[in-house]
Amino acid sequence: MPEVIFNGPEGRLEGRYHHNGADDSPIALILHPNPQQGGTMNNKLCFNMFNMFKDRGYSVMRFNFRGVGRSQGVYDQGIGELSDAASALDWMQTYNANARATWVAGYSFGSWIGMQLLMRRPEIDGFISVAAPASEYDFTFLAPCPSSGILIHGSQDSNIPVSSVNKLADKLNAQKGIEVDMCTIDGADHYFAKQQDDVIKHSAAYLDKRGA
Repeated sequence: MPEVIFNGPEGRLEGRYHHNGADDSPIALILHPNPQQGGTMNNKLCFNMFNMFKDRGYSVMRFNFRGVGRSQGVYDQGIGELSDAASALDWMQTYNANARATWVAGYSFGSWIGMQLLMRRPEIDGFISVAAPASEYDFTFLAPCPSSGILIHGSQDSNIPVSSVNKLADKLNAQKGIEVDMCTIDGADHYFAKQQDDVIKHSAAYLDKRGA
């Protein structure tokens, strides 16, 4: 997976990118957890999600938000990180102008950024949000939610109660034309230490369901 450096709003951003090569291959962007808590693009779940999309024929990128690794800039409370994600998607689209589908997948803080990106980019067809921090951040911007997707959460998540994510799923599903699957992984905490394979299995099953 080649290292790539691309221009972001506050300087260079560091990523890892796999190019499928087919003219119309779908694209996927992977967004990592909170940098203030050690999140990077090398997070194991982000790495596994990257490989899942790669194995399914996607051109896929994971990258470091500003101030992480070799990415320039400083942490910006999510505001700048959303702009970073938009720049990453721009970069991918220059090499995949005929992509037949566009997906975003995020873990924890990354899922919050990813779901905001949905509102900016109507070309995004679907999302996978793992451990969405529904009790920590405001998700009311999803009014209406522009894309269908899946929320994956651990039943034993002490950081973000699963009840808060169930409530988010119910709210989104009340919107016309949107279907959001809620998948609770029994026994998993916020880090999915022993359930990484389950996250990937449910993500892949959802993509199969969507024909993606």
